[in-house]
Amino acid sequence: MLVFLPATAQSVVSERALRRVVGELAGDAMRGRSVGDGSVLAARYLEKQFQRAGLQPLPGAASFAQEFTVYQSRSQELTVSLNGQPIDHSHSVLLPGQPSFSWTATQARPPRLLVVPAGVPLRPYVDSVFKAQQDLLVLVHPDHSRWFNSLVAHYWSNSQYSLTPPDPFSVVLLLTTDTKATSFSVSGRTSVRPVQLRNVVGVLPGRDPAHRNEQVIFSAHYDHLGIRPAVQGDSIANGADDDASGTAAVVALARYYHKRHDNARTLVFVAFTAEEVGGFGAEYFSRQLQPRQVAAMLNIEMIGTPAKFGLRSAFVTGFEKSDLGAILQRNVPATAFRFEPDPYPDQYLFYRSDNYKLAQLGIPAHTISTVQLPSATYYHTVDDEIANLNFSNMRAVVQAIAAGAASLVSGQSTPTRLAPGTP
Repeated sequence: MLVFLPATAQSVVSERALRRVVGELAGDAMRGRSVGDGSVLAARYLEKQFQRAGLQPLPGAASFAQEFTVYQSRSQELTVSLNGQPIDHSHSVLLPGQPSFSWTATQARPPRLLVVPAGVPLRPYVDSVFKAQQDLLVLVHPDHSRWFNSLVAHYWSNSQYSLTPPDPFSVVLLLTTDTKATSFSVSGRTSVRPVQLRNVVGVLPGRDPAHRNEQVIFSAHYDHLGIRPAVQGDSIANGADDDASGTAAVVALARYYHKRHDNARTLVFVAFTAEEVGGFGAEYFSRQLQPRQVAAMLNIEMIGTPAKFGLRSAFVTGFEKSDLGAILQRNVPATAFRFEPDPYPDQYLFYRSDNYKLAQLGIPAHTISTVQLPSATYYHTVDDEIANLNFSNMRAVVQAIAAGAASLVSGQSTPTRLAPGTP
């Protein structure tokens, strides 16, 4: 048993409570919590959990649901002829844009032509493709087929999401050795529909007049991947570790701090949607903030299995970017629990979770995790099941976060801020 928390935490942060929340979120009834019906059920469940934890809605909000619209777009059709030769579907990609279009080389305003030749770095061309502001036809040499094939797999198989409607132009890429488009005929179609999503947000107002306008955010994402290709008859990506584990931690921390009833700073608890499709829940939430009022964000992502450092340890992404990790460790005896720097810098985890949307505003926003990448074979598969989780260690992680954040919650510590636009 951990000894560095008050007795209230020992009872409030319990394995049984963590298992109950993870079990609900990762149950088959949630259908993998994808952006759709499963995520609506999960959001409603979490709204009830926030209410039972004693939280309040955001000031001015009528409920815990923070609703917003994203635009779901998908490349539907593409027909291409280049210099009199038809281009196979596997050698062409349409990035979602305007609903329909038709191009020829002889039209009054043909698309801009971009050639990606062999033997050149891709980065400048990638920027040109994804930052285009006009119709663009891109001829990609087969030397870059690995990148091109990843685009084929992504854009022909998945919907894309954005907080604004797709741009009123289109981008088409072709894999070809032809470097000239003296004649071409290109037509395509993209489907677009608005989708209503919701974050779940609750607040414990600060109790110290000197600090109540300052916020500490505890967050996790509750969405996951939904229905996947079946493996041995199982097609539901339950997402027990990713990120029902982190979401259960946020619920447990809300209950813990409500029971303590002594938070100087205002505490904000957020369950984000749409992390798996681009972090749009966190992005929308970040646009409602006054960044200077946020002292810190502790995002919790995949804490259901022991870290590579062993039991009673976790890592903090972007550890070196602020002193938040050092503050957490200072508040917890290292003999009882260790907060370590991210051991997987090549995985770019600081940039891959919801913390990054807030870090770009200068907020010391980091993710706490224990997942062992890239050896976590269940990651983003239908095997991410509750049976794989170690709830005893998960409880230790949640208790350590509560203890580590003590001086943040009391207003005694304020982490160093990040430079806005942090890369």
